[in-house]
Amino acid sequence: MSLSIIVLAAGKGTRMKSNLPKVLHKISGKPMLFHILEESYKLSDDITVILSHKFDLVKDKLENNFKNLNIVKQDLENYPGTGGAIKNLKFKSDKVLILNGDMPLITANTLKNLTNSNADIAMTIFNLDNPTGYGRVVIEDGFVKEIIEQKDCNKEQLKIKSVNAGVYCFNSKILEEFVPKIDNKNAQNEYYLTDIIKMAVDSGKQIEPIIVNEEEFMGVNSKVHLAKAEEFMQQKIKQQFMDNGVIMRYPKSIYIDSRAVIEGESILENGVTIEGECTINNSHIKAYSVIEDSKIDNSSIGPMAHIRPKSTIIDSHIGNFVEVKKSNLNDVKAGHLSYLGDSQIDSGTNIGAGVITCNYDGKAKYKTKIGKNVFVGSDSQLVAPVNIEDNTMIAAGSTITEDVPSGALAISRVKQKIVNGFFNKFFKAK
Repeated sequence: MSLSIIVLAAGKGTRMKSNLPKVLHKISGKPMLFHILEESYKLSDDITVILSHKFDLVKDKLENNFKNLNIVKQDLENYPGTGGAIKNLKFKSDKVLILNGDMPLITANTLKNLTNSNADIAMTIFNLDNPTGYGRVVIEDGFVKEIIEQKDCNKEQLKIKSVNAGVYCFNSKILEEFVPKIDNKNAQNEYYLTDIIKMAVDSGKQIEPIIVNEEEFMGVNSKVHLAKAEEFMQQKIKQQFMDNGVIMRYPKSIYIDSRAVIEGESILENGVTIEGECTINNSHIKAYSVIEDSKIDNSSIGPMAHIRPKSTIIDSHIGNFVEVKKSNLNDVKAGHLSYLGDSQIDSGTNIGAGVITCNYDGKAKYKTKIGKNVFVGSDSQLVAPVNIEDNTMIAAGSTITEDVPSGALAISRVKQKIVNGFFNKFFKAK
């Protein structure tokens, strides 16, 4: 069986109240449309996305992240609505799965229930105590007889609890036969994809209702929906990691990007944030630490540490209130209150409290290189570019502006001055 997938993503999304197109709003680090496409590619390589609102912006985002994607611009002026989106398409596969671009929680496993159906049409439904806002589904003898948009329902039809979840799998011949017959004679003057259901029923076709989980098929139409979808996605992500052996202390307080990889017997304490394409292996991330686009291997981080993008930390201890940016640390201890930016630090090195790599001169960034077995005393400033070789010591309170050779002690301080009797003299003066 060949399968084509069409994703409807042309709407303006006015309820989002945002200049950003609805389908580009992020869920757990990725635009919601990306989540849908990633699941779609598990089923087929023949995928078409229908766009319109801010077409060029969305098209560029898609082309930069997906290959072999067919992108079509909907003629909303002449053919508005879900039926209008597919009015001029050619259907080359045996089956056509039609998805919505605002359902970021759908999974390939659930969609297989539709694509495996032997009916002429398989469509998703769920039953709601309060079906307001959804199209109603009329079911008789186990098959769908009609879908009625809420705007077009009479009082009796509004009482129906079975609602349309909005995802369909059509035999392509059904679409070829009935799409040209869709008209816009309704309250909204739009072409409804759902009209095909009635036409198919009237011609004796079978439409199988596939009951699905409401949570998975929720549409994201507002910032409130966006927040709910984020909660569901986070629950799913964390469940998978915990099933694979990751320990989480109070999971509800933890945020994990959908692109993150967490392996081994890692521990995430409460309040941890993992953003971007992070890889964490056999590491302990302590409370309220933030990791961004970095690799952490066999290390402890935090509490309240910040590992910024492009950092690699291996076999190291990074303590509280330490910030690391674009740096490689291997077998390093940095216990507290330090900034390590654009640096390379080798094994056996200890970074004292208050140490700063001064990597920016107001115009450009420079690198600090620290070798093996280096002891950097507290409250030292390392002014890049600078190279501190193996087996050296930096005295506390030093400002280092020149390279330090192997085996040396570097010290840079103003000579301490003692004024005897000053305390009593000063306060008597007041």
